[in-house]
Parts: sequence; structure tokens; C-alpha cells
Amino acid sequence: MKIAVASQNRKEITGHTGMCRKFWIYSIENDAIARKDMLSLTKDQSFHETSPLEPSPLDDVQVLIAGGMGTGLARRLQQKNIQALITKEMGPDQAVEDFLSGKLKTEALEPHEHGNEHHHRD
Repeated sequence: MKIAVASQNRKEITGHTGMCRKFWIYSIENDAIARKDMLSLTKDQSFHETSPLEPSPLDDVQVLIAGGMGTGLARRLQQKNIQALITKEMGPDQAVEDFLSGKLKTEALEPHEHGNEHHHRD
């Protein structure tokens, strides 16, 4: 299993997942963290800049943990069989440990309204 955690500053879990370009990728074996690697995306690879139909470097994860995410991105991940989880936990390692032990406290998805200057690629 692979778990991605949005972490733009590499220290804390990021709130705006669509704009995030840095993700910790945790490889899980026997319900424990076996490996942790940083995945850095280009701006053009971020969720905000790509179409839901395009392949993503995150397509091979099963879970994505973030501090915030709109319902549109959550649906997009669901279509790729990726479980989207929102948490107030700030530590990436702690969030993954809590997820593995069934103790991760999750939040509801955020409604996502687009203003006049907020556009996604089709």
C-alpha cells in the first residue's frame, strides 16, 4: 500500500491540496511504514493545473491525506480509487501512523466555490 501526504513545506500537512506540489509517499508493508520518499511535482503536474483525465504521478497511491480539499478533487481521487482524507493533524508521520492504527481523526470535505479568477484546465 502507498499513502501520499500533501506537505508543501516538507514539515507539515498542507491545506490546499490542489495547489500542493510536494507529497510524502509512504510505502506500507505489514501495517508499518517501510519507506518514505518525497515526490515533487512541477506546477503543471499539480491537481489544480491538470485535467481529471490526465495521468498523475500520484495515481499509484491508495490513500491521500491532506489538511484540506474541495469536493471536486475528492471525487477525482475517488474515480481513481484513491481514498481522500482530511485531517487537522499537522505531522505527516503522525497522520500516517494514526491512519494505520485506525486513530486518524478526519474532517468533512470542504465545499469549493470558484471565484472569477480561479480556473482549472478542462
